[in-house]
Parts: sequence; structure tokens; C-alpha cells
Amino acid sequence: MSLQRSLLSFGGLLVVLLCGLTASMQPSLAGGDEDPLLQKSRVLTEAFAGRLQLALQSALREGGPVAAVAVCKDIAPQIASELSRHSGARVRRISVRYRNPGNAPEPWEKTVLEAFERNSSDAGDEQAPEFFAGGDAETSARYLKGIRTGSVCLVCHGTSITEDVEAILQAEYPFDRARDYELNDLRGAFSVTWPDQGDAPPAKSAAH
Repeated sequence: MSLQRSLLSFGGLLVVLLCGLTASMQPSLAGGDEDPLLQKSRVLTEAFAGRLQLALQSALREGGPVAAVAVCKDIAPQIASELSRHSGARVRRISVRYRNPGNAPEPWEKTVLEAFERNSSDAGDEQAPEFFAGGDAETSARYLKGIRTGSVCLVCHGTSITEDVEAILQAEYPFDRARDYELNDLRGAFSVTWPDQGDAPPAKSAAH
């Protein structure tokens, strides 16, 4: 069954046709920017990004790069779990080049990430792209917000990693793929999946 998806990227709202959740994409201008779940998804990902950034900066100040590894390993999943619990959505981080296998994308997420990469390369834009697909009684609403590689990320994900960080990465992530990024590279995405509308539980206020 063909599923219509909307891709928000580089200042415009694009409709993307994902045929059988393959990588076939045909963009065109569309509306839908006022969908309540889109707005809630943005709030969740902004909260996730903001809290994670603060935790990483604090860890770098207090314990250096090795402490930052622990933030991504332990604190980031805690933030995702808390936001998921309060919102009723499934909130997480994903990447094709993942460090933690638990962050591997589902097929639809992988398709959108690949589209992000293509559009990013073509446009040369440093803004993080967005994707949103409104749900119904049978289909979950879905949202992705691209993650750009910031300077703080390069300490553990860049092309020059110190020996102490390398040692802990090899110990914690023997199958690590999340290396050799450069500033502003698209590193992955925040993902929000809402329950089918017929099954949606009442949501609590999301933490900021």
C-alpha cells in the first residue's frame, strides 16, 4: 500500500510519496504545518535536544570527553524514556551510522534519513531537515528532525579522537559506526512516533 508522507526541509513543506516504504520520493509543495501532533513533536525534540546539549556541556566541563561518552550512553536514553512516558509517543534518536544498535532506524526511518542526506547534499543547507506524516485510525503519525553534527559532537564522533576516548568507545561500542563526522554533517535524527489515533492514551505534559 502506498503511503503519503510530508517532508519539511529547507524552508518549505514537501510532500513525499513513499511507495511501499521504499526510497522512491517525489516532492511537491503542500500545507499541513498546523497539525497539532507536528507541533507537539517539535516541542518534544526541542526538549530532547536542549536537555542533551546541556548534559553534554556539563559533562565536558566536569569530566572531559570520557564523561561525555557516558552522557550519550546513559543520560540520552533516560531523557528519551521520560519524554516518551509523559507524552504517550515513542521518542528516540536514530542513525544509519549508529553507535548503539538500539538506535538503528526502522525501514521508514532509514528511507527518510536517506532522503535527508540527498536533499542536504543538493542544497548545501546547514539547517536540520524535518519530516512529518499525519496519522489516522490505522496509521501512526510520524516525525523526524535531523541532527546536525555540532562542535561538541566532534569530540566523540569526529575524525580526530583522543586515545582515552578511543579506549572507552572500543570497550562500550565494539561495533561502532558513528565516526569520521565533520561539522554540520547530518548525523541522524530525533524520531517521534505517535500511537494510532484510535489507541492513543491521554498524554501528560512533556518535560522541558
